[in-house]
Amino acid sequence: MAGNTKLLMLVGAATPPGRLAAAIGFAAEEAAASVEDVAVDILNLAETPVEICDGRALDAYGEATRQAIQRIAAAEAVLIAAPVYRASFPGVLKNLLDIAPVEALHNKPVGILAMGGSPHHYLAVDTQLRAVLGWFGALVAPTGVYVTGGDFKDGQLASETARTDLAALTATLIMLARALDPAAIGPKPLAAKFT
Repeated sequence: MAGNTKLLMLVGAATPPGRLAAAIGFAAEEAAASVEDVAVDILNLAETPVEICDGRALDAYGEATRQAIQRIAAAEAVLIAAPVYRASFPGVLKNLLDIAPVEALHNKPVGILAMGGSPHHYLAVDTQLRAVLGWFGALVAPTGVYVTGGDFKDGQLASETARTDLAALTATLIMLARALDPAAIGPKPLAAKFT
C-alpha cells in the first residue's frame, strides 16, 4: 500500500480523558514508533460533541458530527476503546455508530479495547460491540484487549501484558489494512442491501 496507513483510534466514552484515553495514547505512540508509514488519528468522544441520532440524513447534522463520521470513513482501520457501562458499551459510542453509514466501517479492520472495573466483565463490551460491528460488515479482529484499573499506575498503562497485547492488536489492524482489498471481500452485509 502506497503512502500512510490511516489508523483511527476512537475513545468511546463521554467522561473526561482518563485511563482509557491514556491506553489509546500508548497505542498511538507504539504504532508511530514501531510501524513505518502510519498516520494515527485519535477521536475522543469526550472532546467531540456528537448530536443525538434522530434519523436525519448525515448532511443534516452539524459540522462536528459530520467530521466525526468522516474521520471514521477516512480511516483504513479503527481501534475502538470503550469502558464497561452498565454491562455494555456507552451510549455515546452507540449513538455515533447509529449515525454512521454502513460504508464507514464496511470491510474495515476494527479492533476492540475494553476497560472494566474487574476481570469479571471482560465480555460485556466485546460481545455486544462485535454484534454492532457485524451489522456494518466490519472485519473485527478475532481477539480484543481488556484492561482494568490494576493495569495502570499513575494514570498510565503500566502492565507489560496489557501493553504487549495492545501493541499486538494495533499492529494486527495495520497489517490487515495493508494486506486486504476491501473491494474484493463479499458479500455485502444485510444492512447494505436493505438501506
